[in-house]
Amino acid sequence: MKINIKYFSDEIERLKFIDGKSDWIDLRAAERVELKAGEYRLIRLGVGMELPKGYEALVVPRSSTFKNFGILQTNSMGVIDESYSGDNDEWRFPALAMRDTIIEINDRICQFRIMKHQDAFEFEEVEKLNGVDRGGFGSTGKN
Repeated sequence: MKINIKYFSDEIERLKFIDGKSDWIDLRAAERVELKAGEYRLIRLGVGMELPKGYEALVVPRSSTFKNFGILQTNSMGVIDESYSGDNDEWRFPALAMRDTIIEINDRICQFRIMKHQDAFEFEEVEKLNGVDRGGFGSTGKN
């Protein structure tokens, strides 16, 4: 499968899918950003794509993003569907700074993967669920 990609910056490294290494591809800041604790900013990622019909991109922070930059992704996980594919539809990362921080151009701040849309299904209301009770929210691994 080929995906059309537009770069909005010549300063960021080009994206590469490395088969067999990871399903996730790093995205980089396309601008220098200085944030004070409590500030919010949509950080430019310098790319836009034409995703194939029936596909979407999931965007999440890298495991080191908070440690390195002290930012949180405000929507927890971004979903970019195939309709966000116009010539000016640059991907962005919604960041909330938890401490004063500086993000430089080309810093890796998040990652994405491309997934097929979920298959269609119907909900069927029942009086009883037949699975084994697990003991409540957050109970896995306590014992």
